[in-house]
Amino acid sequence: MIRYAAGTFFFLALSILTVANGRDLIKLPSEARRFFAGTEEGNGEAGDDSVGTRWAVLLAGSSGYWNYRHQADVCHAYQILKRGGLRDENIVVFMYDDIANNEENPSPGVIINSPHGEDVYKGVPKDYIGDDVTVDNFFAVLLGNKTAVKGGSGKVVDSGPNDHIFVYYSDHGGPGVLGMPTSPYLYANDLINVLKKKHASGTYKSLVFYLEACESGSIFEGLLPEGLNIYATTASNAEESSWGTYCPGDNPSPPPEYETCLGDLYSVAWMEDSDVHNLRTETLRQQYQLVKQRTANQNSYHGSHVMQFGDLKLSVDNLFMYMGTNPANDNFTYAVSNSLRPSSKTVNQRDADLVHFWDKFRKAPQGSTRKYEAQKDLAEAMAHRTHIDNSIKLIGKLLFGFQKGPQVLKTVRPSGKPLVDDWTCLKSLVRTFETHCGSLSQYGMKHMRSIANICNAGVSIEQMAEVSAQACTGFPSSSWSSLHRGFSA
Repeated sequence: MIRYAAGTFFFLALSILTVANGRDLIKLPSEARRFFAGTEEGNGEAGDDSVGTRWAVLLAGSSGYWNYRHQADVCHAYQILKRGGLRDENIVVFMYDDIANNEENPSPGVIINSPHGEDVYKGVPKDYIGDDVTVDNFFAVLLGNKTAVKGGSGKVVDSGPNDHIFVYYSDHGGPGVLGMPTSPYLYANDLINVLKKKHASGTYKSLVFYLEACESGSIFEGLLPEGLNIYATTASNAEESSWGTYCPGDNPSPPPEYETCLGDLYSVAWMEDSDVHNLRTETLRQQYQLVKQRTANQNSYHGSHVMQFGDLKLSVDNLFMYMGTNPANDNFTYAVSNSLRPSSKTVNQRDADLVHFWDKFRKAPQGSTRKYEAQKDLAEAMAHRTHIDNSIKLIGKLLFGFQKGPQVLKTVRPSGKPLVDDWTCLKSLVRTFETHCGSLSQYGMKHMRSIANICNAGVSIEQMAEVSAQACTGFPSSSWSSLHRGFSA
């Protein structure tokens, strides 16, 4: 207690306000930092701040150049952790790895996460890439189950009871579901069951989960109980989209040759905050508040409501406990005024592919193959969307009537209640729909609430098959609707 009082006085006596690089920051003398934190050693650990090892799992759940931002997000997160002192052996990275050397990438072998950003791809471990980015491998890695992993590096979270785990997932999503570049997708109940199993194994002290996806709040709402020592934040609530940023036409805009969004608003918010602050002195709660403010984008339509779930008492933990900290930021601690200015414009995650195709079409020379391909890609994407939207609407009307159908499909359950009562029913009806109507794909995940409501209304698989067959006499032949990768559930 005496040491704490003396330390507090020492901090107040020595800390001063300064302006550095145009930012208002609290400058904390390195002597004071060392007084509080002790000596750094091992895996970025400090005796007074944490015991055990820091682990991280980073996952980008998409593929395709139009989804550039998800892999850029994950690569950026890796650089933060690496500079924070985590070792590669304790960081597991999932990404399809089709962006850096994609023919559309104007800087081969380089990925950036902001208009004037550095290369975040350099040095990133390729633990699980291509078709090894699967739900089963993700779960096996979290559980530390080496025998269940198929392909990849075989690296897993081999954590112990005193360890701290950070999980960051960036992708498309929908009510109760997260995307994967492979099939099936990840469903909320399965993730929660794995987290419960991880807790029951006694192989971590605390776990933090950052989730970027549309309707990402639905992954935890009514499902993640307290008492698992898990703290989660999500880019949006259970009913709204999340947003891409640094997109063509945005301000600031990516270099014109990129023709795609470079990042996601929630993800860029927490990472650009982590880039510039001493994470020994910033708490999870402080970062949550800052990210919430920036992602709301001045409460405009082009923003979302960042949410928090689980054991909120963990939010008083310093970010250092999970991410380490960059020694170069020792003198820059958190201040509310440090909130970075939000973009003036963002793009709905589900429309980022259209932005890419349109920008590509607009810039391509008249009569060129590139212009034709961009026009074809845009037309196929729009045809798929129209087909999925119309099919779901018609199924609702066939099941519940032309007046009641739309109401049933759009019903949102009370806050705190999970999306669906029977997750097996939901997955069965998804497969039934896709059998007759083609893949939902990344766009069609938006209709997962409608299918959940059909389950909640007691509709059987046989009934769903009958109306799906009536609604869909066929489906587009494009890759968006194709079932070549299997069902989404």
